[in-house]
Amino acid sequence: MSDAANANLEAVIGLEIHVQLATATKMFCGCELSFGEPPNTRTCPVCLGLPGSLPVANARAVHLGLMIGLALGCELAPRSIFHRKNYFYPDLPKGYQISQYDEPLCRGGRLGDVRIHRVHLEEDAAKLIHVGSSGRIHGSDASIVDFNRGGTPLAEIVTEPDVRSPEQASEWLKLLRATLRQLGVSDVNMEEGSLRCDANISLRPVGSSELGVKTELKNMNSFRFIERGIRAEIARQEQILNEARPVVQETLHYDPASERITSLRSKEEAHDYRYFPEPDLVPVAIDEQMLAAARADMSELPAQRAERYENELSLNPDSAQLLAFRVELGGFFEAALTVEVDVSAQTLANWVTIELAGRLDDGDPAEAQVTPRALAELAGMVASKQISVGAARQVLDKLVAEGGDPFAIVEAEGLTAMDGGDELAGIVAAALAANADAAQRVREGNAKAIGPIVGHVMRETKGRADGTEVARLVHEQLGV
Repeated sequence: MSDAANANLEAVIGLEIHVQLATATKMFCGCELSFGEPPNTRTCPVCLGLPGSLPVANARAVHLGLMIGLALGCELAPRSIFHRKNYFYPDLPKGYQISQYDEPLCRGGRLGDVRIHRVHLEEDAAKLIHVGSSGRIHGSDASIVDFNRGGTPLAEIVTEPDVRSPEQASEWLKLLRATLRQLGVSDVNMEEGSLRCDANISLRPVGSSELGVKTELKNMNSFRFIERGIRAEIARQEQILNEARPVVQETLHYDPASERITSLRSKEEAHDYRYFPEPDLVPVAIDEQMLAAARADMSELPAQRAERYENELSLNPDSAQLLAFRVELGGFFEAALTVEVDVSAQTLANWVTIELAGRLDDGDPAEAQVTPRALAELAGMVASKQISVGAARQVLDKLVAEGGDPFAIVEAEGLTAMDGGDELAGIVAAALAANADAAQRVREGNAKAIGPIVGHVMRETKGRADGTEVARLVHEQLGV
Protein backbone atom coordinates (compact mmCIF):
# COMPACT_ATOMS: atom_id res chain seq x y z
CA MET A 1 0.00 0.00 0.00
CA SER A 2 1.15 3.53 -0.67
CA ASP A 3 1.87 6.07 2.08
CA ALA A 4 -1.45 7.76 1.31
CA ALA A 5 -3.31 4.51 1.58
CA ASN A 6 -1.59 3.65 4.84
CA ALA A 7 -2.74 6.99 6.23
CA ASN A 8 -6.37 6.61 5.17
CA LEU A 9 -7.19 2.92 4.83
CA GLU A 10 -6.52 -0.22 6.81
CA ALA A 11 -6.69 -3.82 5.74
CA VAL A 12 -9.01 -6.25 7.50
CA ILE A 13 -8.04 -9.88 6.89
CA GLY A 14 -9.58 -13.15 7.97
CA LEU A 15 -8.02 -16.52 7.18
CA GLU A 16 -9.51 -19.90 6.34
CA ILE A 17 -7.01 -22.72 6.70
CA HIS A 18 -7.57 -26.25 5.43
CA VAL A 19 -5.51 -28.84 7.30
CA GLN A 20 -5.22 -32.41 6.03
CA LEU A 21 -5.55 -34.63 9.08
CA ALA A 22 -3.05 -37.39 9.83
CA THR A 23 -5.38 -40.35 9.53
CA ALA A 24 -4.72 -43.66 7.78
CA THR A 25 -7.95 -43.56 5.77
CA LYS A 26 -10.34 -41.06 4.23
CA MET A 27 -13.02 -39.12 6.07
CA PHE A 28 -16.02 -41.30 5.28
CA CYS A 29 -14.63 -44.52 3.78
CA GLY A 30 -11.82 -47.03 4.22
CA CYS A 31 -9.63 -45.92 1.30
CA GLU A 32 -6.01 -45.23 2.19
CA LEU A 33 -4.83 -41.63 1.88
CA SER A 34 -2.85 -40.93 -1.27
CA PHE A 35 -0.01 -38.74 -2.42
CA GLY A 36 1.88 -39.58 -5.59
CA GLU A 37 0.10 -42.86 -6.38
CA PRO A 38 -1.22 -43.45 -9.91
CA PRO A 39 -4.46 -41.49 -10.50
CA ASN A 40 -7.75 -43.02 -9.40
CA THR A 41 -6.21 -45.97 -7.56
CA ARG A 42 -7.34 -44.96 -4.04
CA THR A 43 -11.08 -44.90 -4.58
CA CYS A 44 -14.20 -46.86 -3.66
CA PRO A 45 -17.98 -46.54 -4.18
CA VAL A 46 -18.27 -44.24 -1.13
CA CYS A 47 -15.70 -41.60 -2.10
CA LEU A 48 -16.79 -41.83 -5.75
CA GLY A 49 -20.37 -41.13 -4.70
CA LEU A 50 -21.86 -44.21 -6.35
CA PRO A 51 -25.57 -44.89 -5.71
CA GLY A 52 -26.30 -46.98 -2.65
CA SER A 53 -22.98 -46.33 -0.91
CA LEU A 54 -23.09 -45.07 2.68
CA PRO A 55 -20.51 -42.93 4.51
CA VAL A 56 -19.18 -43.66 8.01
CA ALA A 57 -17.39 -40.89 9.93
CA ASN A 58 -13.69 -41.45 10.65
CA ALA A 59 -13.34 -41.60 14.45
CA ARG A 60 -9.63 -40.72 14.24
CA ALA A 61 -10.45 -37.52 12.35
CA VAL A 62 -12.92 -36.52 15.09
CA HIS A 63 -10.23 -37.25 17.70
CA LEU A 64 -7.69 -35.03 15.89
CA GLY A 65 -10.32 -32.31 15.49
CA LEU A 66 -10.89 -32.33 19.25
CA MET A 67 -7.15 -32.01 19.82
CA ILE A 68 -7.07 -28.92 17.57
CA GLY A 69 -10.01 -27.44 19.46
CA LEU A 70 -8.33 -28.02 22.81
CA ALA A 71 -5.04 -26.53 21.60
CA LEU A 72 -6.80 -23.38 20.34
CA GLY A 73 -8.93 -22.99 23.47
CA CYS A 74 -12.18 -23.53 21.59
CA GLU A 75 -15.58 -24.35 23.02
CA LEU A 76 -16.17 -27.98 22.03
CA ALA A 77 -19.67 -28.85 20.91
CA PRO A 78 -21.29 -31.64 22.93
CA ARG A 79 -23.14 -32.48 19.72
CA SER A 80 -22.17 -31.60 16.17
CA ILE A 81 -23.60 -32.73 12.87
CA PHE A 82 -22.47 -33.07 9.28
CA HIS A 83 -24.22 -31.27 6.44
CA ARG A 84 -24.35 -31.61 2.70
CA LYS A 85 -22.89 -28.55 0.99
CA ASN A 86 -24.40 -28.67 -2.48
CA TYR A 87 -22.58 -27.42 -5.55
CA PHE A 88 -21.69 -28.91 -8.90
CA TYR A 89 -18.11 -29.17 -10.08
CA PRO A 90 -16.23 -31.97 -11.86
CA ASP A 91 -14.02 -32.67 -8.83
CA LEU A 92 -17.06 -33.36 -6.63
CA PRO A 93 -18.52 -36.69 -7.72
CA LYS A 94 -21.54 -36.67 -5.38
CA GLY A 95 -22.61 -33.16 -6.39
CA TYR A 96 -22.13 -32.12 -2.76
CA GLN A 97 -19.41 -32.02 -0.13
CA ILE A 98 -19.93 -33.43 3.34
CA SER A 99 -18.98 -30.63 5.71
CA GLN A 100 -20.31 -28.95 8.85
CA TYR A 101 -22.46 -25.86 8.89
CA ASP A 102 -24.30 -24.43 11.90
CA GLU A 103 -23.22 -27.08 14.42
CA PRO A 104 -19.41 -27.35 13.97
CA LEU A 105 -17.13 -29.34 16.21
CA CYS A 106 -15.44 -26.26 17.76
CA ARG A 107 -16.29 -22.58 18.23
CA GLY A 108 -14.30 -19.63 19.51
CA GLY A 109 -10.76 -19.81 20.83
CA ARG A 110 -7.54 -17.93 20.14
CA LEU A 111 -3.98 -18.44 18.98
CA GLY A 112 -1.62 -15.59 19.75
CA ASP A 113 -3.31 -12.29 18.88
CA VAL A 114 -5.85 -13.80 16.46
CA ARG A 115 -9.26 -15.10 17.56
CA ILE A 116 -10.68 -18.31 16.16
CA HIS A 117 -14.23 -18.24 14.81
CA ARG A 118 -14.74 -21.98 14.31
CA VAL A 119 -13.09 -25.31 13.50
CA HIS A 120 -15.07 -27.88 11.54
CA LEU A 121 -14.48 -31.20 9.81
CA GLU A 122 -15.10 -31.96 6.15
CA GLU A 123 -13.90 -33.99 3.19
CA ASP A 124 -11.60 -32.72 0.46
CA ALA A 125 -12.55 -32.55 -3.19
CA ALA A 126 -10.79 -34.47 -5.94
CA LYS A 127 -8.00 -32.92 -8.02
CA LEU A 128 -8.69 -31.31 -11.40
CA ILE A 129 -5.86 -31.19 -13.93
CA HIS A 130 -6.29 -28.89 -16.94
CA VAL A 131 -4.64 -30.19 -20.13
CA GLY A 132 -3.89 -28.17 -23.25
CA SER A 133 -4.05 -29.39 -26.85
CA SER A 134 -0.32 -30.14 -26.80
CA GLY A 135 -0.86 -32.56 -23.94
CA ARG A 136 1.02 -30.38 -21.49
CA ILE A 137 -0.77 -29.35 -18.32
CA HIS A 138 -1.17 -25.64 -18.93
CA GLY A 139 -4.03 -25.02 -21.34
CA SER A 140 -7.79 -25.28 -21.03
CA ASP A 141 -8.79 -27.60 -23.89
CA ALA A 142 -9.72 -30.43 -21.53
CA SER A 143 -9.73 -31.34 -17.86
CA ILE A 144 -9.07 -34.67 -16.21
CA VAL A 145 -9.91 -35.66 -12.65
CA ASP A 146 -7.87 -37.65 -10.16
CA PHE A 147 -10.24 -38.86 -7.44
CA ASN A 148 -7.48 -40.12 -5.12
CA ARG A 149 -7.66 -36.93 -3.05
CA GLY A 150 -11.47 -36.91 -2.91
CA GLY A 151 -12.68 -37.70 0.60
CA THR A 152 -9.42 -36.85 2.37
CA PRO A 153 -10.23 -35.65 5.93
CA LEU A 154 -9.79 -31.94 6.54
CA ALA A 155 -10.13 -29.62 9.48
CA GLU A 156 -11.03 -26.10 8.40
CA ILE A 157 -9.87 -23.42 10.83
CA VAL A 158 -11.62 -20.07 10.33
CA THR A 159 -10.30 -16.96 12.09
CA GLU A 160 -12.02 -13.75 13.01
CA PRO A 161 -10.96 -10.76 10.85
CA ASP A 162 -8.17 -9.82 13.28
CA VAL A 163 -5.22 -9.72 10.88
CA ARG A 164 -4.13 -6.31 9.62
CA SER A 165 -1.17 -6.91 7.30
CA PRO A 166 0.37 -9.50 4.95
CA GLU A 167 3.32 -9.87 7.30
CA GLN A 168 1.07 -10.58 10.28
CA ALA A 169 -0.82 -13.18 8.25
CA SER A 170 2.40 -14.98 7.35
CA GLU A 171 3.81 -14.92 10.88
CA TRP A 172 0.54 -16.13 12.41
CA LEU A 173 0.30 -18.99 9.93
CA LYS A 174 3.83 -20.04 10.88
CA LEU A 175 2.72 -20.16 14.51
CA LEU A 176 -0.35 -22.20 13.55
CA ARG A 177 1.72 -24.61 11.49
CA ALA A 178 4.20 -25.11 14.35
CA THR A 179 1.31 -25.71 16.75
CA LEU A 180 -0.37 -28.28 14.50
CA ARG A 181 2.91 -30.03 13.80
CA GLN A 182 3.71 -30.24 17.51
CA LEU A 183 0.25 -31.68 18.15
CA GLY A 184 0.87 -34.34 15.52
CA VAL A 185 -2.55 -33.84 13.91
CA SER A 186 -1.06 -33.20 10.45
CA ASP A 187 2.30 -33.13 8.70
CA VAL A 188 1.29 -29.57 7.58
CA ASN A 189 3.39 -29.97 4.43
CA MET A 190 2.41 -26.96 2.33
CA GLU A 191 4.19 -28.25 -0.77
CA GLU A 192 2.00 -31.37 -0.77
CA GLY A 193 -1.18 -29.42 0.04
CA SER A 194 -1.55 -30.61 3.65
CA LEU A 195 -1.91 -26.96 4.68
CA ARG A 196 -3.71 -24.54 2.38
CA CYS A 197 -4.89 -21.04 3.13
CA ASP A 198 -7.64 -18.77 1.79
CA ALA A 199 -7.64 -15.10 2.77
CA ASN A 200 -10.71 -12.85 3.02
CA ILE A 201 -9.55 -9.27 2.46
CA SER A 202 -11.28 -5.91 2.69
CA LEU A 203 -10.27 -2.28 3.23
CA ARG A 204 -11.92 0.35 5.39
CA PRO A 205 -11.12 3.87 6.57
CA VAL A 206 -8.79 3.97 9.55
CA GLY A 207 -10.87 4.28 12.70
CA SER A 208 -14.01 2.80 11.17
CA SER A 209 -15.66 -0.21 12.80
CA GLU A 210 -17.59 -1.23 9.70
CA LEU A 211 -16.20 -3.87 7.37
CA GLY A 212 -15.69 -3.19 3.69
CA VAL A 213 -16.67 -5.47 0.83
CA LYS A 214 -14.40 -8.52 1.00
CA THR A 215 -12.79 -10.67 -1.64
CA GLU A 216 -11.38 -14.15 -1.18
CA LEU A 217 -7.96 -15.32 -2.37
CA LYS A 218 -8.05 -19.10 -2.79
CA ASN A 219 -5.65 -21.96 -2.07
CA MET A 220 -2.32 -20.29 -1.39
CA ASN A 221 0.24 -22.89 -0.35
CA SER A 222 3.40 -21.11 0.77
CA PHE A 223 4.07 -18.36 3.29
CA ARG A 224 5.81 -16.27 0.65
CA PHE A 225 2.90 -16.53 -1.80
CA ILE A 226 0.37 -15.81 0.95
CA GLU A 227 2.20 -12.62 1.87
CA ARG A 228 2.66 -11.55 -1.74
CA GLY A 229 -0.92 -12.43 -2.71
CA ILE A 230 -2.47 -10.48 0.15
CA ARG A 231 -0.23 -7.51 -0.57
CA ALA A 232 -1.24 -7.55 -4.24
CA GLU A 233 -4.95 -7.73 -3.41
CA ILE A 234 -4.67 -4.86 -0.92
CA ALA A 235 -3.02 -2.76 -3.64
CA ARG A 236 -5.75 -3.73 -6.14
CA GLN A 237 -8.56 -2.76 -3.77
CA GLU A 238 -6.74 0.44 -2.84
CA GLN A 239 -6.65 1.47 -6.50
CA ILE A 240 -10.34 0.66 -6.96
CA LEU A 241 -11.36 2.73 -3.93
CA ASN A 242 -9.09 5.63 -4.90
CA GLU A 243 -10.90 5.70 -8.25
CA ALA A 244 -14.26 5.81 -6.45
CA ARG A 245 -15.31 2.43 -7.87
CA PRO A 246 -17.01 -0.30 -5.83
CA VAL A 247 -15.14 -3.43 -4.78
CA VAL A 248 -16.97 -6.51 -6.05
CA GLN A 249 -17.33 -9.50 -3.74
CA GLU A 250 -15.73 -12.38 -5.61
CA THR A 251 -13.33 -15.29 -5.37
CA LEU A 252 -9.87 -14.60 -6.79
CA HIS A 253 -6.72 -16.43 -7.84
CA TYR A 254 -3.21 -15.04 -7.34
CA ASP A 255 -0.57 -16.18 -9.81
CA PRO A 256 2.82 -15.86 -8.08
CA ALA A 257 4.69 -16.10 -11.40
CA SER A 258 2.99 -13.12 -13.04
CA GLU A 259 1.84 -11.52 -9.76
CA ARG A 260 -1.58 -11.07 -11.40
CA ILE A 261 -4.90 -11.47 -9.65
CA THR A 262 -7.76 -12.93 -11.70
CA SER A 263 -11.40 -13.60 -10.92
CA LEU A 264 -12.54 -17.20 -10.49
CA ARG A 265 -16.22 -16.61 -9.77
CA SER A 266 -18.66 -14.31 -8.04
CA LYS A 267 -18.76 -15.12 -4.34
CA GLU A 268 -21.64 -17.42 -3.51
CA GLU A 269 -23.74 -16.67 -0.48
CA ALA A 270 -24.11 -19.45 2.09
CA HIS A 271 -27.71 -20.19 1.15
CA ASP A 272 -26.66 -20.92 -2.43
CA TYR A 273 -25.08 -24.12 -1.12
CA ARG A 274 -28.50 -25.32 0.13
CA TYR A 275 -27.02 -26.84 3.28
CA PHE A 276 -29.05 -29.56 4.91
CA PRO A 277 -28.13 -32.25 7.48
CA GLU A 278 -26.43 -35.31 6.03
CA PRO A 279 -29.15 -37.99 6.40
CA ASP A 280 -26.71 -40.91 6.23
CA LEU A 281 -24.57 -39.82 9.21
CA VAL A 282 -25.54 -39.76 12.88
CA PRO A 283 -24.63 -36.69 14.97
CA VAL A 284 -21.21 -36.68 16.62
CA ALA A 285 -21.75 -36.76 20.40
CA ILE A 286 -18.64 -35.79 22.37
CA ASP A 287 -18.39 -37.53 25.73
CA GLU A 288 -15.86 -37.33 28.56
CA GLN A 289 -14.06 -40.43 27.39
CA MET A 290 -13.39 -38.84 23.98
CA LEU A 291 -12.21 -35.62 25.61
CA ALA A 292 -9.91 -37.49 28.00
CA ALA A 293 -8.37 -39.38 25.09
CA ALA A 294 -7.77 -36.11 23.19
CA ARG A 295 -6.18 -34.47 26.24
CA ALA A 296 -3.96 -37.51 26.81
CA ASP A 297 -2.53 -37.16 23.28
CA MET A 298 -1.77 -33.45 23.71
CA SER A 299 1.89 -32.46 23.82
CA GLU A 300 3.45 -29.21 24.98
CA LEU A 301 2.45 -26.51 22.50
CA PRO A 302 4.93 -24.02 21.00
CA ALA A 303 3.55 -21.05 22.96
CA GLN A 304 3.81 -23.05 26.19
CA ARG A 305 7.33 -24.21 25.31
CA ALA A 306 8.46 -20.63 24.59
CA GLU A 307 7.06 -19.50 27.95
CA ARG A 308 8.89 -22.35 29.71
CA TYR A 309 12.17 -21.46 28.01
CA GLU A 310 11.85 -17.85 29.13
CA ASN A 311 10.70 -18.56 32.69
CA GLU A 312 12.75 -21.65 33.56
CA LEU A 313 15.88 -21.22 31.43
CA SER A 314 15.98 -17.39 31.25
CA LEU A 315 16.26 -17.41 27.46
CA ASN A 316 15.62 -14.16 25.65
CA PRO A 317 12.25 -14.00 23.83
CA ASP A 318 13.75 -14.32 20.33
CA SER A 319 15.69 -17.48 21.17
CA ALA A 320 12.74 -18.95 23.08
CA GLN A 321 10.35 -18.34 20.20
CA LEU A 322 12.64 -19.76 17.52
CA LEU A 323 13.38 -22.90 19.54
CA ALA A 324 9.71 -23.36 20.40
CA PHE A 325 8.28 -22.81 16.92
CA ARG A 326 10.95 -24.82 15.05
CA VAL A 327 10.28 -28.08 16.81
CA GLU A 328 13.34 -29.82 15.36
CA LEU A 329 15.65 -27.08 16.71
CA GLY A 330 13.92 -27.17 20.10
CA GLY A 331 14.40 -30.91 20.35
CA PHE A 332 18.08 -30.58 19.44
CA PHE A 333 18.53 -27.82 22.02
CA GLU A 334 16.88 -29.83 24.80
CA ALA A 335 19.06 -32.84 24.00
CA ALA A 336 22.17 -30.62 24.14
CA LEU A 337 21.04 -29.28 27.52
CA THR A 338 21.39 -32.73 29.04
CA VAL A 339 25.15 -32.79 28.31
CA GLU A 340 27.22 -31.88 31.38
CA VAL A 341 29.17 -28.83 30.22
CA ASP A 342 29.78 -25.57 32.04
CA VAL A 343 27.82 -23.30 29.71
CA SER A 344 24.64 -21.28 30.21
CA ALA A 345 21.36 -22.22 28.55
CA GLN A 346 21.36 -18.91 26.66
CA THR A 347 24.86 -19.50 25.31
CA LEU A 348 23.86 -22.97 24.15
CA ALA A 349 20.67 -21.55 22.64
CA ASN A 350 22.79 -19.05 20.69
CA TRP A 351 24.91 -21.84 19.25
CA VAL A 352 21.75 -23.66 18.16
CA THR A 353 19.66 -20.74 16.88
CA ILE A 354 22.44 -18.65 15.32
CA GLU A 355 25.41 -20.83 14.44
CA LEU A 356 23.75 -24.19 13.74
CA ALA A 357 20.50 -22.83 12.27
CA GLY A 358 22.50 -20.49 10.05
CA ARG A 359 24.26 -23.48 8.51
CA LEU A 360 21.03 -25.44 8.04
CA ASP A 361 18.77 -22.70 6.67
CA ASP A 362 15.32 -24.28 7.12
CA GLY A 363 16.73 -27.80 7.36
CA ASP A 364 16.36 -30.32 10.17
CA PRO A 365 19.43 -30.90 12.39
CA ALA A 366 18.69 -34.62 12.04
CA GLU A 367 19.72 -34.31 8.39
CA ALA A 368 23.16 -32.96 9.38
CA GLN A 369 25.98 -35.00 10.94
CA VAL A 370 26.42 -32.93 14.10
CA THR A 371 25.00 -34.38 17.34
CA PRO A 372 23.59 -32.44 20.32
CA ARG A 373 26.46 -33.75 22.46
CA ALA A 374 29.09 -32.54 20.00
CA LEU A 375 27.58 -29.05 19.82
CA ALA A 376 27.30 -28.80 23.61
CA GLU A 377 30.92 -29.90 24.05
CA LEU A 378 32.01 -27.37 21.43
CA ALA A 379 30.17 -24.57 23.24
CA GLY A 380 31.81 -25.68 26.48
CA MET A 381 35.28 -25.51 24.89
CA VAL A 382 34.62 -21.92 23.85
CA ALA A 383 33.27 -21.00 27.30
CA SER A 384 36.41 -22.43 28.95
CA LYS A 385 38.63 -20.62 26.40
CA GLN A 386 40.13 -23.86 25.10
CA ILE A 387 39.37 -22.58 21.61
CA SER A 388 38.34 -19.25 20.15
CA VAL A 389 34.91 -18.52 18.71
CA GLY A 390 36.43 -18.35 15.23
CA ALA A 391 38.05 -21.74 15.63
CA ALA A 392 34.81 -23.18 17.02
CA ARG A 393 32.98 -22.03 13.90
CA GLN A 394 35.51 -23.93 11.77
CA VAL A 395 34.94 -27.02 13.89
CA LEU A 396 31.16 -26.64 13.58
CA ASP A 397 31.44 -26.49 9.80
CA LYS A 398 33.21 -29.83 9.90
CA LEU A 399 30.77 -31.33 12.41
CA VAL A 400 27.74 -30.37 10.29
CA ALA A 401 29.30 -31.84 7.14
CA GLU A 402 31.09 -34.89 8.52
CA GLY A 403 30.22 -35.36 12.19
CA GLY A 404 32.88 -36.50 14.63
CA ASP A 405 34.34 -35.55 18.00
CA PRO A 406 35.01 -31.81 18.46
CA PHE A 407 38.01 -32.48 20.73
CA ALA A 408 39.60 -34.72 18.09
CA ILE A 409 38.95 -32.15 15.34
CA VAL A 410 40.54 -29.36 17.40
CA GLU A 411 43.61 -31.52 18.04
CA ALA A 412 43.93 -32.69 14.43
CA GLU A 413 43.52 -29.19 12.98
CA GLY A 414 45.76 -27.51 15.54
CA LEU A 415 43.00 -25.13 16.65
CA THR A 416 43.77 -24.92 20.37
CA ALA A 417 43.47 -21.34 21.54
CA MET A 418 46.58 -19.18 21.68
CA ASP A 419 47.39 -17.47 24.94
CA GLY A 420 48.13 -13.77 25.13
CA GLY A 421 51.93 -14.26 25.25
CA ASP A 422 54.78 -13.04 23.11
CA GLU A 423 53.77 -15.03 20.04
CA LEU A 424 50.37 -13.35 19.79
CA ALA A 425 51.85 -9.93 20.60
CA GLY A 426 54.26 -10.35 17.69
CA ILE A 427 51.47 -11.27 15.28
CA VAL A 428 49.49 -8.22 16.40
CA ALA A 429 52.50 -5.98 15.81
CA ALA A 430 52.86 -7.39 12.30
CA ALA A 431 49.15 -6.81 11.65
CA LEU A 432 49.47 -3.16 12.72
CA ALA A 433 52.38 -2.68 10.36
CA ALA A 434 50.52 -4.30 7.47
CA ASN A 435 47.41 -2.19 8.13
CA ALA A 436 48.93 1.18 8.90
CA ASP A 437 45.95 3.20 7.65
CA ALA A 438 43.54 1.23 9.84
CA ALA A 439 45.89 1.57 12.80
CA GLN A 440 45.97 5.35 12.37
CA ARG A 441 42.17 5.53 12.28
CA VAL A 442 42.02 3.52 15.51
CA ARG A 443 44.42 6.02 17.10
CA GLU A 444 42.07 8.80 15.99
CA GLY A 445 39.13 7.16 17.76
CA ASN A 446 37.48 5.21 14.91
CA ALA A 447 36.55 1.98 16.74
CA LYS A 448 35.31 0.20 13.60
CA ALA A 449 38.70 0.56 11.92
CA ILE A 450 40.06 -2.24 14.09
CA GLY A 451 38.28 -4.80 11.90
CA PRO A 452 41.01 -5.28 9.24
CA ILE A 453 43.65 -5.59 11.95
CA VAL A 454 41.75 -8.27 13.89
CA GLY A 455 40.97 -10.04 10.61
CA HIS A 456 44.67 -10.10 9.72
CA VAL A 457 45.50 -11.68 13.08
CA MET A 458 42.75 -14.28 12.72
CA ARG A 459 44.01 -15.30 9.30
CA GLU A 460 47.56 -15.64 10.56
CA THR A 461 46.47 -17.70 13.56
CA LYS A 462 43.83 -19.71 11.65
CA GLY A 463 41.20 -18.44 14.06
CA ARG A 464 43.05 -19.63 17.16
CA ALA A 465 43.46 -16.16 18.67
CA ASP A 466 40.86 -14.81 21.08
CA GLY A 467 39.23 -11.74 19.56
CA THR A 468 38.94 -9.89 22.87
CA GLU A 469 42.62 -10.46 23.64
CA VAL A 470 43.61 -9.35 20.14
CA ALA A 471 41.64 -6.10 20.54
CA ARG A 472 43.28 -5.51 23.93
CA LEU A 473 46.76 -5.97 22.45
CA VAL A 474 45.94 -3.66 19.52
CA HIS A 475 44.91 -0.87 21.86
CA GLU A 476 47.89 -1.53 24.13
CA GLN A 477 50.42 -1.38 21.29
CA LEU A 478 48.81 1.74 19.82
CA GLY A 479 48.70 3.42 23.21
CA VAL A 480 44.97 4.16 23.05
